[in-house]
Amino acid sequence: MGQGMGTGKIKICGITSLEDALQAIAAGADSLGFNFYPPSPRYLTPEAAAEITRQLPPFITKVALFVDETPANIETVLAQAYIDCIQFHGNETNEFCSQFHKPFIKALRVRSKEFLDDQMAQFPNACALLVDAYVKGVPGGTGQSFDWSLIPHNPVKPIILAGGLEADNVAEAIRTTQPYSVDVSGGVEASKGIKDHHKVNQFIAQARMAYGQLAANQAQA
Repeated sequence: MGQGMGTGKIKICGITSLEDALQAIAAGADSLGFNFYPPSPRYLTPEAAAEITRQLPPFITKVALFVDETPANIETVLAQAYIDCIQFHGNETNEFCSQFHKPFIKALRVRSKEFLDDQMAQFPNACALLVDAYVKGVPGGTGQSFDWSLIPHNPVKPIILAGGLEADNVAEAIRTTQPYSVDVSGGVEASKGIKDHHKVNQFIAQARMAYGQLAANQAQA
């Protein structure tokens, strides 16, 4: 991989039901995302997330997504749901993100290479950085792709690629950017918050194939 981080990870975000969670896992997802941003159509209450996450098998990373949330509300989610990692999509600082004693991912909305480089340096405690398209007024889940060439080849942190990914373009995205992980939500939905199981299967199959080809090419190099 571009970052020497194994065979590539796949995250299915915006999970709102146990059925969709289990299907994504069966298809080969490594990680599931749960959205705690109230304006989102994929929003889950802490109680609903607890009901889903307590029924999931081991070794699946469960990620909680927040946007400029209060510490008290974040702690409420962490106390109820089974969460392994936090993903921050707002204007949170490195210090804010670090206070919850969980590994965290900081989402960055890419405007330019210089902007991305500057933002990367501001989150030294992040375990990874998620790069998404910049759309004014939209904190994430834009469904839009961006210029992948803006992503540095040797980033300071593992890169999670998001933004407009779907089965038709994820292989090209992986070949182009060699990210640690790819992250999809809207690109595998039947409607907002409801997954299309065929699309999930196709996305994961294409991503696995592309990561396998990368690994094979590197083994021969």
